[in-house]
Amino acid sequence: MSGAVQTGYAPPTGPDAPAPNRRRWLLAATVAWALLLAALAWTSVHDDPPTVREQRTLSEAGALVDRAVGELVAAAGANVLELAPPQVERGCRVTPLAEGATLTRSVAVAATEGDERQLLEGIADRLPAGWRAGVRTTPDGPRLRADAGEFVAVTGRAAGERRFQLTVDTGCRLIGAGYPPTGGDAGEASTTTPGAEVAALADAQRALNGSVEAAPELVTAPCPGGGLARTARSAGETGPAVPVTALAPLATGGPMLETVEAYAYRTGRTVVLADTAADDPHLAATTGCP
Repeated sequence: MSGAVQTGYAPPTGPDAPAPNRRRWLLAATVAWALLLAALAWTSVHDDPPTVREQRTLSEAGALVDRAVGELVAAAGANVLELAPPQVERGCRVTPLAEGATLTRSVAVAATEGDERQLLEGIADRLPAGWRAGVRTTPDGPRLRADAGEFVAVTGRAAGERRFQLTVDTGCRLIGAGYPPTGGDAGEASTTTPGAEVAALADAQRALNGSVEAAPELVTAPCPGGGLARTARSAGETGPAVPVTALAPLATGGPMLETVEAYAYRTGRTVVLADTAADDPHLAATTGCP
């Protein structure tokens, strides 16, 4: 019997050969799925929080860091000594091919002798609930830890006799436009309008040196309830010893802090700090959050 196919005869469709309608349905479903994935990806990029640190550059994380500093100032209240200048450290590696940088900001606070842990616990309790702030005991004393979101870490640890440093740290990030953004709006924390702290600093300078030195460095952070916390800072003003005799007459009441390396007092709502630490002697005057 011949195996040739007769002229005009169509061979039957096998089970593995999809019908034309089925092929069209599969193509349409594939296109629809691709469009759905693209839409979800676009929404995630624009609306979802980052899932890894590298999804926010240093310039993008800067505003969050500034707000976190304001939250710390508000939580520490009358114990705030000063806002330290922001520190940007370059040279870390985000990937083997991408250089990054770390942004660190800190707030110095004073503790009453014997109440150091209570100070940190009170600050932790007043921070936003979403930060999950807590205090634990370590061989080096009590430590505060919190998460400000978007992989921005908050820590608090001893930084001298009766002093603690509260630090906000981005970890290594792509630099982006930098901090503050080059040529752009650096945000509320870059405001340089002088306030009562500048006048208080000038009074301290005159008491120590008989004159006011160059314009001070201004460091600010946005308060959670509005307004700014501000520090006016002047380096190299305190000399080798704490100048208690010269500064004590300016204080409203007794000293807020008096140790071998630091003397702090209040004048109105402003705290003036004379720090004689060998690595960073300076004067600072700070007005905290309302």
